Amino acid sequence: MQETLLQRATDICKQKRIRFTAIRQRVFQLMVEQDGAVSAYELLEQLQQHDANAKPPTIYRALDFLLEHHFIHRIESLNAYLMCAHFGCEHPMQLLICDKCKKVIELSDPVIDAAFSQQAKQAHFQITNKVLEAHGICYNCQ
Repeated sequence: MQETLLQRATDICKQKRIRFTAIRQRVFQLMVEQDGAVSAYELLEQLQQHDANAKPPTIYRALDFLLEHHFIHRIESLNAYLMCAHFGCEHPMQLLICDKCKKVIELSDPVIDAAFSQQAKQAHFQITNKVLEAHGICYNCQ
């Protein structure tokens, strides 16, 4: 499955004519291997197992690329990153975060997104970054 996702990401980058460098590919692969959210420094430690010279700017540049092109999401409240369930395209996103096990469930509900955007518009507020996160307890931890 990891190879299929990497090929899909490679195809998206070719289609968009953007460089999918070896480092970006490796960080993408590390993200695919994660079971849930992961911090940049956890990813850096994993990357250093393959490239001992990798430094914080290396991981942050790769993460910025993956964020910009909608391969991953940033979880603001956890200061962590999550592989996007339907990566490669911009889409509405809402995150449910379990405070006990840290599991993150990605939702993509256009109705929630539209209602939120409409409320912002009525308040004469221009949204520049939209991340909807809700913390609570997942089914398994209840």
